[in-house]
Amino acid sequence: MRRGIVAGTLLFALLLFLALPCSFGWGENAERLITNKAVDTLPDEMQGFFGANRQFLVRHVTDPLEALGRNPSDNHSNQFIALDHYGQFPFAALPHSYSAAVAKHTKRTVDTYGLLPWQVGLYSQKLTEALRARNWDEAKLSAALLAHYVVAAHDPFNTTVNSDGKLSEQPGVNERFGVGLVERYQLFFFVKPNEAAFIRDPTEHGFDMVMSAHGWLENVLLADRRAHQGLPAYTDEYYDRFYAQAGAILIRQLSDAATDVGSYWMTAWINAGRPQLPAY
Repeated sequence: MRRGIVAGTLLFALLLFLALPCSFGWGENAERLITNKAVDTLPDEMQGFFGANRQFLVRHVTDPLEALGRNPSDNHSNQFIALDHYGQFPFAALPHSYSAAVAKHTKRTVDTYGLLPWQVGLYSQKLTEALRARNWDEAKLSAALLAHYVVAAHDPFNTTVNSDGKLSEQPGVNERFGVGLVERYQLFFFVKPNEAAFIRDPTEHGFDMVMSAHGWLENVLLADRRAHQGLPAYTDEYYDRFYAQAGAILIRQLSDAATDVGSYWMTAWINAGRPQLPAY
């Protein structure tokens, strides 16, 4: 009897996982571009350390993407949150406290439909602790991994059950938006983040980021449909049309992501007591 219950539980979890496409969100080029720009948002007191480690941060921000590429099921739930599983905006059915969300929806459901805002809060705390302990090697790695999750929170396709467009009969739209447009047009658009600002509640701000990103989802889907209309494939003409209609959203999300990455870094440093950072 017990064996049957365990088997049924595992089967249910597998079906839930398979129901959610494995969308990896932004590509490596976007993540590295955003992380590079984020360094420039920081105050002077942080520039020496983060500037000296710019290449380390840019290189390691994609570590979770590479891990997913090797094993798509490994920590996949940390990369997204399917907000629309919980109803319509502002998704009041989903408590922002993880324990409250689990109490209301069960741990299995919450974990299956994504943990991204909580993961942002977790790595914000990890960076704070590393800076407070003056563990600079750990701080560098935590800063890079935190950047990855903050960047992920700005991708509209990391906020929906329609993460790869199959539910709207637009398979691959997530990659065309977050990878294709970036790779084709990044030399022509201007990502200009604002100066880093203190974040009062890192986890709550994580929810703000994913809800803001989700607000652009329908616009991007509509742009994709219009760009492909009358074309037999996703040609150069399609990408030119798609960029003309969705490029402003892309640039806004990239710029906002860079601002938020810098803001999370600065917030962790402030919460750690503003330790004097080494210039290496």
